[in-house]
Amino acid sequence: MRSAVFITGLCLALLGCASIQNAPVNQPGSSAGLADKVRLNYDVGAEEDADLVGLSFSGGGTRAAAFSFGVLTEMQHTPVRGASASMLDRLDFISGVSGGAVTAAYYGLRKRAALDDFRERFLMRNAEEGLQTDLTLGTIGRALAGGINDSQGFPRWLDANLFNGATFADLHETERPRVWINASDIYNRTPFIFSATTFNAMCSDLAKYPLANAVAASAAVPVAFAPVVIQTFARECSDPLPAWIVKARDDRHAQPILSSYAKAINRYHDGTMPYIKLLDGGLVDNYGLSGFTIARLSAETPYGPLTPQQAVKLRRALFLVVDAKTGVSGNWINSVEGPSGVDLVKAAADTAIDASVGASFTAFDGTMGDWQSALIKWRCGLSAAERARFGARPGWNCHDLKFFIGRVGFDQLDPARAAELETVPTRFRLPPEQVDSVISAGRDALRANPTFRAFAGSL
Repeated sequence: MRSAVFITGLCLALLGCASIQNAPVNQPGSSAGLADKVRLNYDVGAEEDADLVGLSFSGGGTRAAAFSFGVLTEMQHTPVRGASASMLDRLDFISGVSGGAVTAAYYGLRKRAALDDFRERFLMRNAEEGLQTDLTLGTIGRALAGGINDSQGFPRWLDANLFNGATFADLHETERPRVWINASDIYNRTPFIFSATTFNAMCSDLAKYPLANAVAASAAVPVAFAPVVIQTFARECSDPLPAWIVKARDDRHAQPILSSYAKAINRYHDGTMPYIKLLDGGLVDNYGLSGFTIARLSAETPYGPLTPQQAVKLRRALFLVVDAKTGVSGNWINSVEGPSGVDLVKAAADTAIDASVGASFTAFDGTMGDWQSALIKWRCGLSAAERARFGARPGWNCHDLKFFIGRVGFDQLDPARAAELETVPTRFRLPPEQVDSVISAGRDALRANPTFRAFAGSL
């Protein structure tokens, strides 16, 4: 009894000493453009835009950032047959989670110039400096209060060393690639996409939101970090929700991912959620595919989220998941006891993340397959006048459309190399030799990937 009282008292004392700083930094804004959907950035101005290319970078700390960096580097060195540009010039959008979000945001900000200095500015650095990363008697109070590290330390480091005050306005959404940063809304249990759709619904200004804070939210591992907080400004919104959100919210037969997203957007808008709490995007979607899936499921036409002109011109589309997840680990399977403590928290998080990736990829693959079929049916049903109005060229073939959906992962390399890569820890601090090994793996895995090779050969 005395020990229980002592432990309770100790916990209360530790909680009393803990102080978590996680004040929201987003600003109120206009609700103009509230009807905008989650859109793909796809330009039909050039001949090569008959192709649509999207990448999704998974979570996994510096390991994921390095692997996705290797993929981008290999794309830069992959020529397009019959063209002077490389495959990197065809990139239309990137979605990023956690470590993958760092690469996605920095490439979106600096484009090709990012490949020149990202290794030195981030991958070779210790992004954990100034952070407390271990659960000890000295940090347990903060862990119990919401997170060992508050929501200011990591964004401050990212901004000082990588983003230099950049906001979403600096991503220039009219230029490709469009970038989506993904976190997890832990109340609605849905993906939180840093997009105009989300911020317009809460009457907040996405353009002024710091990139460093969005990336930190995407990488906010539970317990290690306190949730990143976003404030809603519902009283400043006078526009009603657009019809497509209301329809998905009220349709009992809507796809679960679309229904949950619409209900979350509704809560941001109607004032029932003054504050949104965000943690690591991998908790609900470690592949960052939800934005793509929602963009299609929310469309009210066979060609949406593309325009009719884009849908007529499109011939080839590539969607690749860059997957840097670790393999199974832990020695507690050798005894009746365990896991416990930190191992239990890690095992629970890994279980949730691995379960989510399988479901999100299956949903995405099915949605894209259905979309390809719907597009072909719509294209082949166009009248001669409609084909001319939408820009179909002489000899245009309505069936000439193919989607390539695939995944690039460690497990696609030889078994010994894959096993070694899967042991690289999920940290934001890695030895230089491990960083270079993972970068090289990204290049080699993309070069050998059958989906990527088939797409490149079809252009």
